[in-house]
Amino acid sequence: MFPKFTLNLTEKKERRLILTLSFLIPALIMTCYFASRHMAPFGNSSLLTVDLGQQYVDFFAYFRHCLLHDPSGIFYTFQKALGGEMFGIWTYYLLSPFNLILLFFPDHVITSGILVITVLKYGAAGFTFAWLLFKSGVQRNWTVIGFATSYAMMGWMIANQLNLMWLDAVVILPLIVLGLLRLINGQGCRTYIIWLAALLIINYYMAYMVCLFSILFFIYEAISQYDNRQTFFKQAGRYIGSSLLAAGIAAVTLLPTWYSLSLSKSKYTVTNVKFKFEYFPFKMLSKLFLGGFNFSQMPKGMPNLFVGSVVLVGVVAFFIRRDVRSLRRWMALIITFVLLLSLCFQPLDLVWHAMQFPIWYPYRFSFVVSFWLIWLAANALQKDFVPDPAQILIMVVVGAAVIVYVWLNLTSFSFLSHNQVMIGGLFYVAAVCLVALPQKQAFFYQLIFSIFIIAEMTSNMVTSLNHITYVSQTEYGNYQQVMTKEVDGVTSKHKGFYRMTPTFMRTKNDPLSGQFNGGSVFSSTLEKTMPTFMGSIGQPDGDGFVAYTNGTELTDSLLNFRYLINQNSVLTGSTSAAGLTQSGLPTVSTRADLSDYKKVREDGTVATYKNPNALSMGFISSSDVLSLKNTTADPTRYQANLWASLTGEKRDQHLFTAENFNNVLFSNVKQQTKLTGAFLQKANLLKAGSVTLTFKPTSNDSYYLTMGANMDEDNVTVLLNGKTLSQYPTYRHTIVVNIANHDKGKTIKVQLNFKKSTLWLQNFTLYKLNNKVFKKSVKKLQAHPLKVTKHTQRSITGTVTAPRNNATLMTTIPYSKGWHVTVDGHTVTAKKAAGTFLALKLAKGKHTIHISYWPPLFNLGLTISLVCLAGCSGLYLWRRKRRHS
Repeated sequence: MFPKFTLNLTEKKERRLILTLSFLIPALIMTCYFASRHMAPFGNSSLLTVDLGQQYVDFFAYFRHCLLHDPSGIFYTFQKALGGEMFGIWTYYLLSPFNLILLFFPDHVITSGILVITVLKYGAAGFTFAWLLFKSGVQRNWTVIGFATSYAMMGWMIANQLNLMWLDAVVILPLIVLGLLRLINGQGCRTYIIWLAALLIINYYMAYMVCLFSILFFIYEAISQYDNRQTFFKQAGRYIGSSLLAAGIAAVTLLPTWYSLSLSKSKYTVTNVKFKFEYFPFKMLSKLFLGGFNFSQMPKGMPNLFVGSVVLVGVVAFFIRRDVRSLRRWMALIITFVLLLSLCFQPLDLVWHAMQFPIWYPYRFSFVVSFWLIWLAANALQKDFVPDPAQILIMVVVGAAVIVYVWLNLTSFSFLSHNQVMIGGLFYVAAVCLVALPQKQAFFYQLIFSIFIIAEMTSNMVTSLNHITYVSQTEYGNYQQVMTKEVDGVTSKHKGFYRMTPTFMRTKNDPLSGQFNGGSVFSSTLEKTMPTFMGSIGQPDGDGFVAYTNGTELTDSLLNFRYLINQNSVLTGSTSAAGLTQSGLPTVSTRADLSDYKKVREDGTVATYKNPNALSMGFISSSDVLSLKNTTADPTRYQANLWASLTGEKRDQHLFTAENFNNVLFSNVKQQTKLTGAFLQKANLLKAGSVTLTFKPTSNDSYYLTMGANMDEDNVTVLLNGKTLSQYPTYRHTIVVNIANHDKGKTIKVQLNFKKSTLWLQNFTLYKLNNKVFKKSVKKLQAHPLKVTKHTQRSITGTVTAPRNNATLMTTIPYSKGWHVTVDGHTVTAKKAAGTFLALKLAKGKHTIHISYWPPLFNLGLTISLVCLAGCSGLYLWRRKRRHS
């Protein structure tokens, strides 16, 4: 049937060529696609989308800066919110060896480096799976390329390529499985230990899922080849011992990371588990068709399981092959059932996700399910397998049942069309025909086999990724250049240790990529105390983010925000010299009180203002702050209470006073006499409704408006003096918005345009800050500052003069057990102030303070890792010497 043809290569050269092609084909296919979409460096688009554009790219920029300029930021940084440990971020996002490639790409073109890494990870995944097939003996011919491409370009990879830090798990999983096979077969534990330890170090989160899968795979393989009890227990002992040894080698990262998680992600662990199915299980069959992915599948979707028609036929073949040992077949069926049940049964789903529901990107572990399916298919579709008519009938019936089910329920799957189902059906029929052909040893058969898989996987990739939009390179690069220029312009002239914040934002991680001490961050490992504090003072916050966008003059002063960067009004409706429109500098903060600050720099695009009231990062305060607790949900009240606990002046508890609006106009809204907390309703549901409130400030003080979480962009549009209020849209607590300053006698108009039939004016109150009293108390706190003489990201040295015995040195450094403090060379124990910050008790007189950060449990982890490495090396040398003796 097929012409006889060979390449006349030695077995070794043929294997090298197949391995090379297994790497190159996925990499080249993805490169060609990205080039066709004009992704940088091939055009003005980029791979930045969703979290890759909103979070990871800034971490990558920080990664470059740390390794090239400031290694002190590896353990801690003040560029993460108000300051926070960085070890958890490194071990989750940044320890992939592929990231070293980013060192060759400057910040404004780092998107090109991200594309290179993405392409290389696709290729590496194909290579390692091909290596597994060769070394295990499952496949040894040109069909390896097809299976390797199916693995490298499976639906999970396409859907999650933006989660770049997860892809290393896909690359390393085949190597761990190879090591596991060798371990079970008594061929040594080295491969398993090395690669499991490597993955635990590179990304503990995905490694956790791989560890769970390794348990299932060990049970499957060990029981399938069960010979006797003694052998099984030896295998189990080697597996358990090797796994613990791998964890021991990785202890240097695992233990500090565990401590980091205990302050962040572990606070959100789900303990109330519901025994229910998350969706009708058969619905996951829809994900077996090409193009079964779109943007709506990212936040809440079904598992991405596309592996291609040949693999699906191969899975069916595995269970109907008569030469497969019965015990192996039953064990495979049990493991398959457990994996598929995990994809829809909530308790198992939670176990795979370490007892935390994923925020976006559900069923993150489904890559191991895809691996399992491809592995079964590769074991089944051997060159000697030619299905008989009965087996072909079973393949056809199974495929037909899947197609009919999806076709009849197509309206339930927004990501599928009739054409996709028909094309998927044709691919499946062709795959059955391909598998049914004899002469599988012929080169042309193997070539067609692999080309068929490559074609289908490419079709799925193109169809799926065409549904996704991306950030342009210009939008990212120009913004980075504007921020870098402004920050460098400030820090080069204004030395010292301080914070700064812009009133516009590309992402909440701008401080990390812009290299300045800010007040915002978006990270899965954000310490819980930070969003708690930020929410209390009226800033937008969430479980994994904070955004310092709603500062008041009081919080700017307290938190050492010495400089504020503001978008120049000249940009409105125009284009700046840097090529940025107003949308390129999205404003997220309304700060009328900038008129109280001094403009110190301007470049036509943005201007920087200096805050004369900024306190030092440390200052002598009242001891009341050590016992302060937040007993109010009103952020202005808490700010005043916090300030009063620092000054020791009770009058400061009334720095903010509630004010009344002079006039309220209801338009198609039923009138209310009391506004705060009122439920407003439209009179005519079919017409627009609005409330317009006006007031005339009686002084030049700063006026602030508080708004509860219900008053978000889904429910209301807020206009300030006829223009849409600039505000970061996501918040879950009451926020504080500055709406007037130096506006005595002017009419200030606030308009609320309804988006729904009703509106709850949750915590909607107008406040005035007594600027005169506030500035007087500022001078009191500025009287005895901590004068910072030397600082890095993880250490601060300075001097302070305490005016009395038992004085309290208050700092706005977030408290952590990782901080180690000496006063005049003597170690002291730090205290926690306001439940958030580090503070010290000092004797009267001048003192030299040194504060340094070192990750808790790092030394213990390093010791365990070194001991385990020494033990492994010693055992290896002993065995080697024994073999040669």
